[in-house]
Amino acid sequence: MTCAYAVRVGLMKVPGVESVDVSLNKGLATVRLKAGNTVRPAQLWNVIRRNGNTPKTTRVSVRGEVLGAGDQFRVSGSNEVFPVSAAPGIAQQLKATGGRTVTVDGALTPGKDAKAIVPLQVEAVRQ
Repeated sequence: MTCAYAVRVGLMKVPGVESVDVSLNKGLATVRLKAGNTVRPAQLWNVIRRNGNTPKTTRVSVRGEVLGAGDQFRVSGSNEVFPVSAAPGIAQQLKATGGRTVTVDGALTPGKDAKAIVPLQVEAVRQ
């Protein structure tokens, strides 16, 4: 059994995962989720860790609500709340959409400590 196969099988077992493509050459796992899923990034990272690999930056496109002064984001479905990190222009957009449901594109970069809080690095906000 190859590492890529083990990672793929492990990720496919996560409820809400539609498909997985793993490339060890690129160090990349592409995971497509089913509509209405409640998958949390940490679930995927744990599968990757259990298979002897280190999770890297996770690109996300998520729908949810901007909280507070735009410094937190609650993901629809899972209700997971992430602290937000964003460039000044994006931060202003987030603040202006506070309380409304939007889609954000960004990244999550897990630390070595699996229990550490991971900020959502927002790169774009869509209505």
